[in-house]
Amino acid sequence: MHSAPSDLPIRFESVTIDAGAHRILDCVSLIIKSGPPTLLIGPNGSGKTTFLRAAMGLLSPSQGQLTWDGAADVPPVRRAMVFQRPVMLRRTAAGNIRYALKAANIPKERHEARIAELLALVGLADIASRPARRLSGGEQQRLALARALARDPTVLFLDEPTASLDPAATKAVEDIVRAIANRGIKVVMATHDLGEARRLAGDIVLLHRGRVVETGDADTFFRSPKTGEAKTFIAGELLL
Repeated sequence: MHSAPSDLPIRFESVTIDAGAHRILDCVSLIIKSGPPTLLIGPNGSGKTTFLRAAMGLLSPSQGQLTWDGAADVPPVRRAMVFQRPVMLRRTAAGNIRYALKAANIPKERHEARIAELLALVGLADIASRPARRLSGGEQQRLALARALARDPTVLFLDEPTASLDPAATKAVEDIVRAIANRGIKVVMATHDLGEARRLAGDIVLLHRGRVVETGDADTFFRSPKTGEAKTFIAGELLL
């Protein structure tokens, strides 16, 4: 489905990000490789959103270096991001995707087929002509996923996409995430839900106070966490 170039692996090398006097990411070193979804977990304020924004290329390190497939300062042509509260354009569901296709310079003659494909992928084919802002929260999140896929990214960053959704809407989004991953797109997703992390993750990154506390294969992480912070967090206790 994809052609070169790819932005993977994404390498954080001692990346620190400050906002004024506040340190949000603190000397993070990590490599994001192709494969199953990487799930970022950790308490509120741990740095998950900042990590995603930096990996997307929306934030520059205060210290350290970020590289995409070995190169720095790579335009985010093959990356896409869906925020926790995506903004819907004043257009139909199909119109939102059409706008994204135009922005990605996809030839006009391919638009209708691509719109139909993406709406079918996220289960919204029957409401293509409905105004996007009148969709439910879960439908809007699914439309945001379709819109992000318009540029055919190699990497998709998701910032707690199910945070405000009910169980049925959450399952629908999780099913789409699996379908996206099965297409060979690398998903890097932040979540506050440990159950969701267990269901989706190929590997886990636990962040706390801007630092990577523990990372590794999801099965191993949940079965035998190595750090006290991971054991505390998995047990559902407060990580202070």
